[in-house]
Amino acid sequence: FRGGAEFLFDGVKKHQVTLPCQPEPWDIRNLLKWIKQNLLKERPELFMQGESVRPGILVLINEADWELMGELDYKLQDQDNVLFISTLHGG
Repeated sequence: FRGGAEFLFDGVKKHQVTLPCQPEPWDIRNLLKWIKQNLLKERPELFMQGESVRPGILVLINEADWELMGELDYKLQDQDNVLFISTLHGG
């Protein structure tokens, strides 16, 4: 988490997680639900909108824009690095 998004997660920038086993492969959609339930500490409206990240949150999967990877439908692979960068600035 970067760009201020880490403050919604107790200021922790990096989380190394092991996701629980489930019948279907994990995708970003399910990862976001898991993050909301297990890591997000405050103000979920600043991170999520519906089942996705809110506009202004850049998502990178292994340093590539998630729009190139299938966004919410991207199937996570072992050792994937998912980065959330807030481009929102108060004023």
